[in-house]
Amino acid sequence: MAGYSGTPLPKKLGVNAGHRVLLDGAPAGFELTELPADVVLHRRSSPGLYDVIVCFCPDQARLRRRWAVLHRLTPPAGALWIAWPKRSSGLATDLDENVVREHALANGRVDVKVCAIDDTWSGLKNVIRVADR
Repeated sequence: MAGYSGTPLPKKLGVNAGHRVLLDGAPAGFELTELPADVVLHRRSSPGLYDVIVCFCPDQARLRRRWAVLHRLTPPAGALWIAWPKRSSGLATDLDENVVREHALANGRVDVKVCAIDDTWSGLKNVIRVADR
């Protein structure tokens, strides 16, 4: 489904043909459609690395719990997206873009992009700095 910009979500997330993608903690009913060819989509992690991970975090506790696990599941050039509920979603949360950014910087990654995932979730793309790869 295309977001507000009309750009399909997989394109906004940087999902390319042949990628392995993990939707960690995706809410019930969340679907990633319009995928490029040969994308392998998982809702639970399995052995191997993922080119793109989207971790849905309703709160800081989940962010802290999942970060170390998911950080290890991406290759050096992989993307770890952290999604948090938008203020307009009505969901209670102690996360926002700044909290996610600070956590990423303190844990070896830098943010490079923000996007609206859907009406409920925003996401921040975090990568390992090129100099550290």
